[in-house]
Amino acid sequence: MSTTLTPYLSFGGNTREVFAFYEKALGAKIEAMMSYDDMPASPAGADGCGDGPRPTGTSIMHACLALPGGAKLFAGDVPPGMPYDGVKGAMLALQYDTVDQAHGAFHALSQGGQVTMPLAPAFWAKTFGMLTDRFGVCWGVNGESIAFE
Repeated sequence: MSTTLTPYLSFGGNTREVFAFYEKALGAKIEAMMSYDDMPASPAGADGCGDGPRPTGTSIMHACLALPGGAKLFAGDVPPGMPYDGVKGAMLALQYDTVDQAHGAFHALSQGGQVTMPLAPAFWAKTFGMLTDRFGVCWGVNGESIAFE
């Protein structure tokens, strides 16, 4: 039995914009972009969304981004009426085979964001850096592993 761990991010109504940015910055492909209005009808007596009414609208209920190499990232907008406090307490780590690939992704993701640790050699990779992108998501970017994962 294999296990796959896929990060699932929540955004405050801009998932379409975020995933369009990530698609370009990471050379990825958006595989799914489903709005609340696109949700299939639920069985009688169940709305599939907890205690509240079924969410509707063009906000994104579920999106899937496929990265080169097979990794995926999921996201969606918080349901209407729910608070959004930003993405907190996590960092998405990217591993690249080459330093050049890491530099390209780091530069693209940092556009409009904040570099918190510039790319530099680390004991585990030939280059590593951290940033918070313009959507508030923290990233760690590794290029060319030397020691371990």
